[in-house]
Amino acid sequence: MNTLTVPTVTLNNGIEMPQLGFGVFQVPDAETTAAVSAAIRAGYRSIDTAAIYGNEAGVGRAIAESGIARDDLFVTSKVWVSDHGFDSTLRAYDEALDRLGLDWLDLYLIHWPTPERGTYPETWRALERLYAEGRVGAIGVSNFEPEHLERIATESGIVPAVNQVELHPALQNRAVVAANSARGIVTEAWSPLAQGAVLGEQSVADIAARHGKTPAQIVLRWHLQQGRVVIPKSVTPARIAENIDVFDFELAAEELAAIDLLERDGRTGPHPAAFNG
Repeated sequence: MNTLTVPTVTLNNGIEMPQLGFGVFQVPDAETTAAVSAAIRAGYRSIDTAAIYGNEAGVGRAIAESGIARDDLFVTSKVWVSDHGFDSTLRAYDEALDRLGLDWLDLYLIHWPTPERGTYPETWRALERLYAEGRVGAIGVSNFEPEHLERIATESGIVPAVNQVELHPALQNRAVVAANSARGIVTEAWSPLAQGAVLGEQSVADIAARHGKTPAQIVLRWHLQQGRVVIPKSVTPARIAENIDVFDFELAAEELAAIDLLERDGRTGPHPAAFNG
């Protein structure tokens, strides 16, 4: 078992969250247990799943088989749009715990705001209830734009701890990052490698060659040095181990700047303002 210690970020309620975690988006449940088990062996202690992924049970099996104390893991899941609403969100949380085989989550997120439905403020109130009852370590959102964060802020009493959004060199989501920072919300990047779309960039390849690292490791390091939480995904044990091997080097300021220049609005998923499930 790898004893690597991943740095943490402090959420706005004082909870410590590993800065690098393991994502399981699009991993079939039948493959999830092996992938998460490989991640835990490699040193990951933060696992990110969601109801819509259909693999919470696979995550739970890996956790149960790992031998790692529950308090040493950080587990995130998300409520899907079909379960928006106060009562349905509370039920969805209980169902997620059942599938995972856990008594609590470290972080629970609203997966998408689905603004046309107009239900995310009510859904957020359910998360506030879970948090007030001590049933979840922290609550947050995913794919929220500044206007969605503003509505949450004006209609509720708790600021989200995390906003998980698509973010990578080709889509740096600067307005969302600024809105998060202004409210003390940690930015978490999904699709941090742009599904591989930025790994062939010459500037990334040149930096990788200088450091003796892979392009993926360079991009992950770019995220980490800007204080973001990042959750790369893989089902290949060697790649899983490679993605966490990013704490023994640093990028120089000019290298970070070179990667910043890769911005091109290269969104790989839907725009949150238009997505309604």
